[in-house]
Amino acid sequence: MAAVAAALSLAACGTSGEADGGGAPSQASVAPTTPSPASEAAAPSEANVPDVLRFSATTLDGQKFDGASLAGKPVVFWFWAPWCPKCQSEAPAVKAAAKKHADVAFVGVAGLDSPAAMKDFVRRTGTGGFVQLSDEKGAVWTRLEVSQQSTFVFMKPDGSTTKASGPLGSEDLERHVADLRAA
Repeated sequence: MAAVAAALSLAACGTSGEADGGGAPSQASVAPTTPSPASEAAAPSEANVPDVLRFSATTLDGQKFDGASLAGKPVVFWFWAPWCPKCQSEAPAVKAAAKKHADVAFVGVAGLDSPAAMKDFVRRTGTGGFVQLSDEKGAVWTRLEVSQQSTFVFMKPDGSTTKASGPLGSEDLERHVADLRAA
């Protein structure tokens, strides 16, 4: 865990080498993963919860959040840091997509800074209309195998996931959300 925390703290605002404000978005898609059959058989009441959603966290407003509550839904996880220019630039697109697609759960996962800075980012960007998690220790980042911001993890209702590195503009985000909804 210490190695993950160190890697997260050293992560720059993406590692693609592109300029922060220009150029085409860099995307790194990962082959879909599927929930572990062993975990689905572990407990009948938890049969439909993929391993990746077996976590608890705290929202920026101090509420408990259970990842299992997302099981069976299309989900967009947005991993961001308050000081990240890429994250700042894509906030309007994320905000608009979350508002437009009420049938898709959007979850912001803030890290790499203090809760005060995270709250200020949400206030400045107007992204408080969906769940924002405070992940100071990187537990959710680790759970979803994210090592840099800005990263999106798109989860279909069956628990399979794909990742894309940001910044993602409105068109790219819409394409990924459409893929989720087509499942």
